[in-house]
Formats: sequence, structure tokens, C-alpha cells
Amino acid sequence: MKVLGVNAIFHDSSAALVVDGEIVAAAEEERFSRRKHGKRPVPFAAWELPDQAMAWCLAEGGLDASELDAVAYAYDPDAVDHEGGGLDPQWEPLRTTYARRAPLFLHTALPSLDNSKVVFVRHHVAHAASAALAAPFADGGAADCAVIVADGRGECASYLAGQYLDGKLVELAAQDLPHSLGLLYEDATAHLGFARSSDEYKVMALASYGTPRFLPELTEAVHATGDGGFRTEPIDWDRLAPPRDPDAEPTRDHADLAASVQRRLEDVLLELARWTHERTGATDLALAGGVALNCVANTRLHNEGPFERIWVQPAAGDAGTALGAALHVAAELGDEVAPMRTAALGRGWSEAAIEAELVRSGLPYERPDDLADEVAAALAADEIVGWFQGRAEFGPRALGQRSLLAHPGREDNLERLNAVKGRESFRPVAPMVLAERAPEVFGRGPQPSPYMLFVHDVDPSWRDRLPAVTHVDGTARIQTVDRADHPLLAAMLADFERRTGLPAVVNTSFNTAGRPMVDHPRDALECFGSAPIDLLALGPFTVRRR
Repeated sequence: MKVLGVNAIFHDSSAALVVDGEIVAAAEEERFSRRKHGKRPVPFAAWELPDQAMAWCLAEGGLDASELDAVAYAYDPDAVDHEGGGLDPQWEPLRTTYARRAPLFLHTALPSLDNSKVVFVRHHVAHAASAALAAPFADGGAADCAVIVADGRGECASYLAGQYLDGKLVELAAQDLPHSLGLLYEDATAHLGFARSSDEYKVMALASYGTPRFLPELTEAVHATGDGGFRTEPIDWDRLAPPRDPDAEPTRDHADLAASVQRRLEDVLLELARWTHERTGATDLALAGGVALNCVANTRLHNEGPFERIWVQPAAGDAGTALGAALHVAAELGDEVAPMRTAALGRGWSEAAIEAELVRSGLPYERPDDLADEVAAALAADEIVGWFQGRAEFGPRALGQRSLLAHPGREDNLERLNAVKGRESFRPVAPMVLAERAPEVFGRGPQPSPYMLFVHDVDPSWRDRLPAVTHVDGTARIQTVDRADHPLLAAMLADFERRTGLPAVVNTSFNTAGRPMVDHPRDALECFGSAPIDLLALGPFTVRRR
């Protein structure tokens, strides 16, 4: 079966193609449009059709829209209860109308599409499928596992807990709006002066600088109910800490509020995970939804929760619902769905196409005999490297396809990279490390950890040697690199360790503040030209700043 998945109802619009149960392609529209999260004036920010991502997915699969067996749309307008609480009476009817007319919009973007092939999939079901059906718990068939989805909202709910048995979802609990852990965290994000539905990870970073002294007040307002659900009562944020001006530095009150919200989120998720484990008896848990991008909470679930293994969808936010909807419909149509083997599901470029962009740019470039060693030498000399290799990542994490790299042993490289990217000074950067070297350097947390979705303790003997990637709380959000999956990246890491004695390098996303990660070679060249990056490794070629 040939199934195209589409997310175009909240934010991070995206498309994914699944053919005969195999994931062929997946990409966010922002990588094409260059509008981060598809941001436009309200309400249209939520309704950007991923026309370029859809067209590219079909081209990558060598398909015309007329050949599709189904188009899975990750929202079900029939699941919206306009009489229920928590829905905006001004915009919700318009959103539902938009969703009902999605087949017409899709036909406009893909004229050869048969409108009758469009299938609506509930938002949280799509999230659940993106995690459980893609999880690597079992090859050659769907694995039985528990699944938890937590985000801001779907049609009328904000949470789902269930179990997959023989590839089918059994729903065990849900939480109706207005109660929402995701919206709670969004409210805190906005109060702390960051962008709602965009900068929640900044709150997680800020939390490490504070103490959870507002936890009693938050515990009273936010709590599990013992039946698989929870409550998030209204909070007077001003009473806890003054709102932060986005241009002002966070204060101790702001850091303490971030720490309190983060801790309460973790505590409630642990209670919900224990309830789910009691009902399922499963050893494995799959996670999705925007809340599942909170790697600190994921780590507590792993270290203190009841499940033996946890797998988080790398595109756990709304972009992943395009993939999940496609996987769900493929399974419903009888396909045996294969696990997700990589997050490198986006656009890739041939050597000829990359060289054509270099020629067009007029910049001098070289093709080194040993690219990995040349990059390792540049990093050892404390240069910042733009790394553009292979197919782009699907999801928000840079995983060695579209990365900025730096020396982890120079403490000032944290401030230096944040200045290059135009980010807040308290934001951490992450290390990438060879999978076989990681256990010596990084402690508690699941390993391997190829998708940068957990935090690990940095061994005390290594903290002074890796100051750029050791966060203020002694942790790091690592990416482990498997030699078989990433031979060039692994060779570079080995060459860097041979030169410096350090088994890790700094890895952060190849972009500047407010811009999506680079996707096209032209994007990489533009970023290289506008930011103080010393060396660009663009496919097999290098460009050096004069």
C-alpha cells in the first residue's frame, strides 16, 4: 500500500510517505518554506498546507498522487465536541471547517489526487502510531508495547494512554480539555518571556538554574487523579513570579518557576506511567506528543519508572503525526509496518547538485582526500564547523546531518556557539559520542541514545575535560553514534579523539535563532556566509572562511 500522511492543523505542518509498510520519506514544511514552525499571523499559523513537503515525498517515492491508496490526515473533525470545555468558540468552528475541507485543499495541491482516498485519523492516535508502530522493539512485525501521548491538545483531548496488541491500539485512558500538561507548560513558557508552542525547551534548560520552591502551589493545581487522568487547574502565575520581558535576563524567580513547573511535569508523568504499567503489564513504553520532547522528563521515566525500555519518536511533536497517520492507515490496510531505522528521512543531495551550488556561489572550495580527518583537525584547532551530510533529519534535533560542530573541551565554546546562533546564554549545547565510548563518559540514562531525547550524567572524571557540553546540573543530552549507521561521522569522531584525547564533539543544529535548520545546500551556504563559521563541510567538499 502507498500512504501519504499529512499534518496541517496546528503547527509544524509536515508530510510522510509509507510504501508497503516501509517509511520512504518524511519532512516538515518549514525546511522548504524557511518559516520556522510555519509561523504566520494567527490563526493561519496553524493551517499551513505542506504542499512542498507532500510533493517532495511523492517525488522521493517515484509516485504520482493518483497512485496513492490513501492520504492519512492527522486530525478528525468528527471527534471535535464543540459543546465541551476548553475549546476556543471563536476559532474552533473555523478549524473544524478547515479540516472537513482538507480533501479539497489537498486536491488543489495535488490535482491528480482522488479526494475519496483521504482518511481522517485522530490526532492522538496518529501520535501513538508514530511511536509504537515505529519503535524498534521487534523486527519483522509490530511489537506489543504500552504507549503514552502527551501534548497541548488534539481535537478535544490532551493525553492518551494505551497498549498496542498485534499492531492494534487499545485505548485505556484519555484526558479531556481544558486539562493539559502541554498547555500548562506552554503557559509557563509564555509567562517566562518565551514563544508559546516553540520555546518550551528553553524552560527545560532554564529549570536547571533554579530550585523548585513553588512546587507546593503547583502540586495543589496539577495532579494525577488515580484513574489514568489528571487535572491542571488555573494558576495565578503572577503570584509566583513576575512575567519576564523577552528582552530581559531571567531572574532567580524565573529560574525557580521553571524548575517548579519542570519538576511537577515529571512527577505527574511518573504517576501516569505507573498507572499505565499496572494496566498493561508491558515491559516496553513508546512515547510521543510534544511533551515527549522533554528529555529531562524522559530520563526520569527511564530511571525511576516501571518500564524496562522506553523509545521516543524523534519527531515527537506535531510534525510526527503525519508519519503516525500514514503508519496507522497502512497497518489498517493490512501492511506489516517496519520499525523506524533512522531519522534521516528528509531531503538529500547528490555530489553533482552540491557542486553546482558551490559553483553558483562563486566561493572557492576543495574536495579533501580525507574529509573526516580534515574536519577533525579543524575542530582540534578550535574552529567551528558546519556539517551538511546525507539526508536531513525529520524532527527538531540535529543528529549529524545538519549540525554545527565545535571543540567540547573549551569552556568558552558554549558562549561562542550561542553567540553564533543568537541564542540565550543559559542554553546548553550537546555532545555526540561514539556508541562504544559513551558508557565510560556518560552515566545514568538509556544507551545507545541515537536521537538526543534523554539526558545523561557526565562522569565526574570527565566534567572538567568536557566543559562546553556539561550543563550546570552535571548532565548532557547526548547523541550516540553507531559506526554502521554513520561511518563518516564515526570516522571524524575517532580522528578527533586521536588528536585531542576527547571522545565527543559539540553538536548543535545548523541554523541561527528564529530560522529552521538548513536543508538545501543553498541554505547552508547562506548560513555560512552570515555567521562566523570557520569551515563548511558540504557533502564531500569543504569551504573555508577567508
